[in-house]
Amino acid sequence: MKKYVLTALIGLASHLSGFEQTSAVYQPPVFNDTNRLQKIKATFPLVEKLYKDYSEKNHFPGYAFGIVLDGKLIYSGSGGYTRIDNQTGATPRSFFRIASMSKSFTALAILKLRDEGKLKLDDPAYLYIPALKGQSLTTDAPDITIRYLLSHQAGFPEDNPWGDRQLAKTEDDLLKLIKNGLSFSNDPGLQYEYSNLGFTMLGYIIHKVSGIPYEEYIRKNIWEPMQLNASWEYKDVPDSLLAHGYRWLNGNWREEALLHDGIYGSMGGMITSIESFSKYLAFQLSAWPARNEPEAGPVKRSSVREMQQPWRFNTLIPDYVYPNGKACAIATAYCYGLRFSRDCEGRVFIGHTGGLPGFGSNWNILPEYGLGVLFFANVTYAPTAAANLQVLDTIVHLAGLQPRQLPASPILTQRRNELVKLLPDFIDAEKSGIFAENFFSDYFTESLKKEAQSLFSRTGKIVKVQDVVPENQMRGYFIIECEKGSIQVNFTLTPEAPALIQEYHIRIVGL
Repeated sequence: MKKYVLTALIGLASHLSGFEQTSAVYQPPVFNDTNRLQKIKATFPLVEKLYKDYSEKNHFPGYAFGIVLDGKLIYSGSGGYTRIDNQTGATPRSFFRIASMSKSFTALAILKLRDEGKLKLDDPAYLYIPALKGQSLTTDAPDITIRYLLSHQAGFPEDNPWGDRQLAKTEDDLLKLIKNGLSFSNDPGLQYEYSNLGFTMLGYIIHKVSGIPYEEYIRKNIWEPMQLNASWEYKDVPDSLLAHGYRWLNGNWREEALLHDGIYGSMGGMITSIESFSKYLAFQLSAWPARNEPEAGPVKRSSVREMQQPWRFNTLIPDYVYPNGKACAIATAYCYGLRFSRDCEGRVFIGHTGGLPGFGSNWNILPEYGLGVLFFANVTYAPTAAANLQVLDTIVHLAGLQPRQLPASPILTQRRNELVKLLPDFIDAEKSGIFAENFFSDYFTESLKKEAQSLFSRTGKIVKVQDVVPENQMRGYFIIECEKGSIQVNFTLTPEAPALIQEYHIRIVGL
């Protein structure tokens, strides 16, 4: 028995040692351009004009915007008025209600509670709201889970006009609504359908699990650690900073009534400024790339990256046109309180829009570029998302920005060096120890030799072997420059440690 335990402990120590070694050699992707900030600064005059022209065209009484790069608000601006009656000018310090942009804070609070072991995302919501038990569209429907609420898959009907007027309702009002019975558009887990009610339920669950109202929990556990200045109740904002909301109607602005805070605030009640919200945008960007640095945020980086992952595809825009005139298809999906988009250039955008009577807002980040923008306005359902998308595209193209580049892992470089030594003749390849057990069952030595010799006979002697271009830690390719042309070698390594070559392809890429 003692011998068995000792053997197991030795095996565990060996496993941990291998894990630690893998972590120690990991190198995160980096920006190769050290002049990114200066190149972006050159775009600021055009960016300011884009926001100004867009705001005037869409009848925004007032607006404010910001640009965040590598964790810092590097530029902000504003125009118009937060109050028309006394002509209070909008500034980046003005407080706008950001509506559904609040949802990601609710999602972040849920993930923090999950990380602390206080709930599970696949818990049925009825564990926290008993009146939900048994409510569904069909008798064979699955339970509504917290995950379904986070990703708008609970089966509730889209409720923007109705939900936007519920902001000040109480928890008792919410529980009475649920107890009286809900209407469903789908069974849970089958369709995306935007639900303010679902995120309101998440706010109630935060209260049930933490023991304090969602407003207080988010303030203490997210806003304060980020030093983010915000409010749920408009009465708590100094009048000189508070943006009033308006509706453009019959050629004039009509003021909308400001709504008090209530249980529905967890879906859209937050009030903040560009200067303050930029800290949150920087926090969302800071989750990238995955790395070995100590954690610094109120929620783990891995959980922030998790909330940015797509769960349910919902839209394809096949003919979106960027300001440079290029038509570029964009596909979108919903995450946890966030939207995910990928365009025809492969760029990934993460963010969210907000809209309420009197207000419209949007933030959007390009995680792989370390860049983000935010745009607030005080007119009903201000269409701010399109402007932010155009500004991001403009900055990327004019500044010539490139995403982070992943360095080749040491094992990829090592296997490249070992593989090059075997080319083109593959002499004693089976004895080299660099190939996985499957390799010579899938690739036959004589065929490998014949193929490589044929290619090198056309391209000539090797002049230079370029660095590995990694796709990830275990897969990549490299170019061999020869006298009369170039050869590309692609290879994939196994999951074992140390990793071995399991797949290999070679071809001429230039003569």
